[in-house]
Amino acid sequence: MDALTVIIFSYLSGSIPFGLILTKIFIGKDIRKIGSGNIGATNVLRTGKKFLAATTLLLDLLKGYMPVIISQIYFPELIFLSCIIAFLGHIFPIWLKFKGGKGVATYLGILFALSLQLSLLFIFTWVVVLLIFRYSSVSSMFASLTVFVVSLIKDNALKFLNPSNDFNENLILILFVFFVLIIFTHRKNIFNLKNKVEQKIKI
Repeated sequence: MDALTVIIFSYLSGSIPFGLILTKIFIGKDIRKIGSGNIGATNVLRTGKKFLAATTLLLDLLKGYMPVIISQIYFPELIFLSCIIAFLGHIFPIWLKFKGGKGVATYLGILFALSLQLSLLFIFTWVVVLLIFRYSSVSSMFASLTVFVVSLIKDNALKFLNPSNDFNENLILILFVFFVLIIFTHRKNIFNLKNKVEQKIKI
């Protein structure tokens, strides 16, 4: 019953399409018919409304952060289930016929709930890569890979130095799963990058 409870509130939280709701309310447009058609903050930014994009980013972050925090308090043994389900709620929302966003902001919210250090590493990497290449998709994929690799190297190094310590291998596994899912949600972007038609972010 606890697992079902976590699945329900995590999915419902993750599935709220804030980008679509905000653009409908404030500019009367369907974000799915603008730019890339994605419901996330990057595409909302293409409307020219920076405040709406920032608000979408914050709300998408919170919808990943909140269910994981709730799970940490009331269902600590099901934290990682909450992480995955909240993320899947964003990319497969029932309200939009299971066609959601790429999940990067929601992933970041989940990271904030799991580790402040990892979330700051993700942000730093994302910003640096964006400044170099100007592609949000490249930044997202590279930053998620960086978080996974750094965590893997750090834990293996600590395990080598002190084998008696109890390391959380589940965290490494969940970070790898997220990296794979983010690659999956960016498959169209990868195709666009290959064909040199990916849209750059104007800074």
